[in-house]
Amino acid sequence: MRVLVTGMGGHLGTRVAQLLEIRDDVEAVAGFDLVPPRRRLGRSVFKRIDPRDRDRLVEFVRDFAPTAVAHFGVYEPAARMGIRAARVASEECTVTALGAAARAGALECVAVRSGIEVYGRGGRRPEVPDEHAPLGPTTPYGRTCLDVEAHAAGLARRHDVPVASLRFAPISGSRAPSPIGRLLRLPAVPVPALADPPFQLLHTDDAARAMVAALDRRAQGPFNVVGPGAASPWQAVRLGGRVPVPVAGPGWLVANRIAELAGSPVPPHVLELVRRGRVADGGRAVDELGLVGLVPTQEVLADLFAWASVTPLPGAGRPAVVATPGSS
Repeated sequence: MRVLVTGMGGHLGTRVAQLLEIRDDVEAVAGFDLVPPRRRLGRSVFKRIDPRDRDRLVEFVRDFAPTAVAHFGVYEPAARMGIRAARVASEECTVTALGAAARAGALECVAVRSGIEVYGRGGRRPEVPDEHAPLGPTTPYGRTCLDVEAHAAGLARRHDVPVASLRFAPISGSRAPSPIGRLLRLPAVPVPALADPPFQLLHTDDAARAMVAALDRRAQGPFNVVGPGAASPWQAVRLGGRVPVPVAGPGWLVANRIAELAGSPVPPHVLELVRRGRVADGGRAVDELGLVGLVPTQEVLADLFAWASVTPLPGAGRPAVVATPGSS
């Protein structure tokens, strides 16, 4: 395989590149992103390209002529950019990169990042949707994911290429920046005053494994990829030793503003998770992609709260640091 990794500068894209580099059946790995990878890569080729720079992106992709695309260029709002910027970057990256890969003439399979946000919440929507459930996103990020899936499906029809849409649960872990992770690590966390809805998380390493498995198996269609079990806002706050702040009604507007001032903006899809929960049936991914041993949601939370912070020590000269596990 010659694999193009879009969004390679992010934690997930970098991790996928690392997993591909060690494989003998992968001839070459190349990728691009707005920012460079934060981890060391061996034989991968990285180019710093804004996905909105269409000419440079097309040239890079067509010169590489990938046989497979791992599409992580779907940007979650408040992870690295705001809501509008994330939507525009995701749309431009999807249309340009996948189109150029198809026109290069060697493409054999594609796997794209999506999210269980595509099912939406409320109304008559199923509480635990499987891949056959109606799609009705109720947040901007959910609509972005659905648009990415639709574009990829159109490419599959036109070029007869299998496309897997990986509908991830919210991705978190001790090393990956995520809006839900930042919110739960605040000293005081807003929680529903009158409910405690369940939600699932997915560990970053499991998301990377799922992407590689989808390419390996030339998978086609949607797959819910979720961590086993579930947690709830009140449980998560207690596990992290944070202070729960019960909120109801208009109080969420105030809580959202306070969280933003504290450095943790809460985009609509995260606010919806906290207020209404978010779970899905991940059985198909386990059976057809072989995703055994996924990290349970409770353990993803434990890993998130184990993220060490740096505490400066008093003293002359260059300051030393110590890591304090579990602190914010």
